[in-house]
Amino acid sequence: MPNREVSQPTYPVVELVLNSIANWVTRYRDAVGHSNELGQCSPDEVRQIAKDLGVPTSELHAIASKGPHAADLVQKMLIALRVDPKAVEKSNPLVMRDLQRLCITCGGKQHCAQELARGTAAEHYHEFCPNALTLDALFKQQNQPAKH
Repeated sequence: MPNREVSQPTYPVVELVLNSIANWVTRYRDAVGHSNELGQCSPDEVRQIAKDLGVPTSELHAIASKGPHAADLVQKMLIALRVDPKAVEKSNPLVMRDLQRLCITCGGKQHCAQELARGTAAEHYHEFCPNALTLDALFKQQNQPAKH
């Protein structure tokens, strides 16, 4: 008996739809996983993490539910203010953590993103950024001469 290959019909539209659905499911699973990152921890572990971070457990849950990119705007804001985020992280890790925490819980992300996109964030951040006072103190500290 001769060996005949049977060709499978292709349905590009169906494949496109199925791939789109598969991608959506993957993104959904990622989002659900991020919103429940603390779900893998015991209540005692969650309390310890909150204690280590210096926040109430309710705030820790709120922060964790925002996902891994919730503090990205603070990085962009620092760059807009001509500050190296990595330098702040290295020299003032607690200050950077506080900047990130406030950014995560900020209700003005859309305004911030618009100002950053327009290139006007550095001039207007006092109007909307909950980190404005901390950023000002950080700049003041950096501009003071070293004491010997």
